[in-house]
Amino acid sequence: MVGLDTGFYKEGTLYRHGPFAPFTLMKDLRHVEPADLRGCDAMVHLAELSNDPIGQLSPKITYDINHAGSVRLAELARQAGVSRFVYMSSCSVYGVADQNYVDEESPLNPQTTYAICKTFVERDVKPMADKKFSPIFLRNATAYGASPHMRFDIVLNNLSGLAWTTNEIRMTSDGTPWRPLVHGLDICRAILAVLDAPREAVHNEVFNVGDTQHNYRVSEIAEIVAETFVGCKLSFGPPSADNRSYRVSFEKIRKHLPGFQCAWDARRGAQQLYSLFKQIAMPPEVFQHRTFTRLKQLSLTPFPVMLRQMG
Repeated sequence: MVGLDTGFYKEGTLYRHGPFAPFTLMKDLRHVEPADLRGCDAMVHLAELSNDPIGQLSPKITYDINHAGSVRLAELARQAGVSRFVYMSSCSVYGVADQNYVDEESPLNPQTTYAICKTFVERDVKPMADKKFSPIFLRNATAYGASPHMRFDIVLNNLSGLAWTTNEIRMTSDGTPWRPLVHGLDICRAILAVLDAPREAVHNEVFNVGDTQHNYRVSEIAEIVAETFVGCKLSFGPPSADNRSYRVSFEKIRKHLPGFQCAWDARRGAQQLYSLFKQIAMPPEVFQHRTFTRLKQLSLTPFPVMLRQMG
């Protein structure tokens, strides 16, 4: 197993992780060379700039990495004889949806640079599929859950951090939009499932990753967190100008990969974070530390300068 990472967020960890650490190339994905991929049977690609605020910070660099860089990486993988290329897409490609539940055949309506790049990569990598090269596209729901290299800029994790450190969640909106959630460990289960599946079940297919029962209004997520972190005060604001709202069907992945199912829901995820924060006695300054929030970390050094230094 070989990893690839820029190392932007390696500065600190929330807690000590296990002893196993794969060999990792510290490299910008745009600088990957054919020799780096030699001997790889499969590639799981999630080495992009993540989330909407970073896309807003620098759309051009986001397109260079998340679109052009990812398409180039897929082409290099195909040329190197990699048989399966698992691309980590996102349910954010649905953006604003009028229908009750969107599925893999629904029209895409991305609202941000980050989501638009996901649609472009899917569009441009699909035609590369042939008898020897199988791309697979996993549209993940919004992730949550504990990690040594924690992210506090995703909704359930962020609300849990606020509940622990301030004993209060003050929503800036009424929380009516819908979001599907999926635990990071369930995303890992999906990856293993598509790597182990027969080729005909996954070749050039798109799968939403999550559970249809795990579509929540943002207000419901906040309520679950507030109930888990006993004594936490919860309040809501006015309707938001952000109109992104979608409920997602995850029936296709269950049909193609019968062995896959999600083991986590939002309440269990909030309980996991409560137990972790209690175990490590997490202080506010850790929750607020820049290394656990993508935009804070990349804003520390001017973004273009940081990226030019890579590779």
